[in-house]
Amino acid sequence: MDPRTPVLVGYGQVNQRENDPTVEPVDLMAAAARTAGDPRLLEAVDSVRVVNLLSWRYRDPGLLVAQRIRAKGARTRYTGIGGNVPQSLVNQACLDIQSGRADVVLITGAETWRTRSRLRATGEKPDWTRQDDSVPVPEGADENVPMAGPGDMRIKLDRPAYVYPMFEQALRIAAGETPEAHRRRIGELWAQFSAAAARNPHAWSQQKRSAEEIWRPAPDNRMVSWPYTKLMNSNNMVDQGAALILASADKAAHLQIPTERWVFPYAGTDAHDTYAIGERAEFCTSPAIRIAGGRALALAGVGIDDVDAVDVYSCFPSAVQVAATELGLPLGDPDRPLTVTGGLTFAGGPWNNYVTHSIATMAEHLAAHPGQRGLITANGGYLTKHSVGVYGTQPPSHEFRWEDVQSAVDREPTRTAVVEWEGVGTVESWTTPYDRDGAPEKAFLAVRTPDDARVLAVITDASEAAETVRGDIAGAKVAVHADGTAALR
Repeated sequence: MDPRTPVLVGYGQVNQRENDPTVEPVDLMAAAARTAGDPRLLEAVDSVRVVNLLSWRYRDPGLLVAQRIRAKGARTRYTGIGGNVPQSLVNQACLDIQSGRADVVLITGAETWRTRSRLRATGEKPDWTRQDDSVPVPEGADENVPMAGPGDMRIKLDRPAYVYPMFEQALRIAAGETPEAHRRRIGELWAQFSAAAARNPHAWSQQKRSAEEIWRPAPDNRMVSWPYTKLMNSNNMVDQGAALILASADKAAHLQIPTERWVFPYAGTDAHDTYAIGERAEFCTSPAIRIAGGRALALAGVGIDDVDAVDVYSCFPSAVQVAATELGLPLGDPDRPLTVTGGLTFAGGPWNNYVTHSIATMAEHLAAHPGQRGLITANGGYLTKHSVGVYGTQPPSHEFRWEDVQSAVDREPTRTAVVEWEGVGTVESWTTPYDRDGAPEKAFLAVRTPDDARVLAVITDASEAAETVRGDIAGAKVAVHADGTAALR
């Protein structure tokens, strides 16, 4: 084996379930790092790379983590926003180790959103670490791209809980399903994720939920945005941290890391679909997932049927269905579930950091099943930014391979998106947000214009919004006004 071969040698996860306002995000990161590796390994870390967090503002959280684990002189990096970030960090760490730019890299992230939300509810401010302006902002912190275009922003289509159910409706319409049959089917899919979480000791919620519990609205499972109930949304009300430690094979051997814990990243890819959702050719496809996933497998020298374990990014059911279709993975296969964690609803959705947990769980699975291969997909934005990784326990027959496949994605067809448009079009897809009393409050629409462009619009009348959930309005005529509001014809 090449001594510079990158290997994943440490993987740890922590859940803080006690109500302890003194524990801040960097404390959970350090705790996860200690779970991932012994003091000798942690002190050998020469680069700390932290996934962007929302629970607290640090200028350089990696510096604080390095101090806590006694990694003296470790370089630091902080990322932009996106659920794709953890796998992208692994891809880059492998390249850095392979080229000799780093020997031991710690990738970590944590959120204490549950604690922070409780403190906010009582008007308390946590006494957590503050770094003043004398602390330099590390590399990577400014690597953000806008996730919403002018068409989305003018109608306030501004959050995943609205956009992903629009993708879900597009999937249903393309499949020719009735709304009732479709809701039952995605309930079954999410029940399989709940069952996986029940088997995962690191999952935030290990309560096994039935399909009907998931898809049917109830007092403790309100409708959020049609057709998604609360149990079909990512659960960010968690206090969770995870850490991954990668090293060169030579360094791992020198530090006497048991080889039965070694997991090899074989290949990775990165790409993105159009940043403006209105420009997507279809709402039920993802060229970036298809191209990035296929290329990652090819770089690893395997096909999709050679992969034993999978974790598909699972913020919402539509994200799973689109990715599975693009990758050629069957839905509902009991011999190869689409998650090893249980997904962001049940295992926990700590904002940008879920995939650090999914990689750690995948590594545990592979170490317990020598010879198997695993596939990780990561998604940021509105099914926008994608990163893919292929892993295994057998030493690779080639160096770690990575490609940015954006040039191939950019050759895929897109759709013309218009912002200020007035006229009569047809409903392509929609979602209907509900208020907390269980009543529809508005409806967001994707509308095809007579020349097959797309415009995003919103029905603001609550009584008319209610009509969008009483029947199937796919293909219905709708009048769009210049200000972005709309009314069914």
